[in-house]
Amino acid sequence: MKLVENLKKLRKERHITQEELSIALEISLRTYGRYESGEREPNASILWRMADFYGVTIDYLVGRTDSKGM
Repeated sequence: MKLVENLKKLRKERHITQEELSIALEISLRTYGRYESGEREPNASILWRMADFYGVTIDYLVGRTDSKGM
């Protein structure tokens, strides 16, 4: 799943932990971990927060484009 791959890739590129990201997104660590494992998909509100945090488009996050640019 492209979303899972992109979430892991972006987080690792920035050298941050799942815990640090969950705090920044104001969600539980367990919830974020489920996003990265593919057990759960984030809702639109969380996708927006993730895209804003990373400075990428939602289309990039979910794999609709390879371009990160906004």
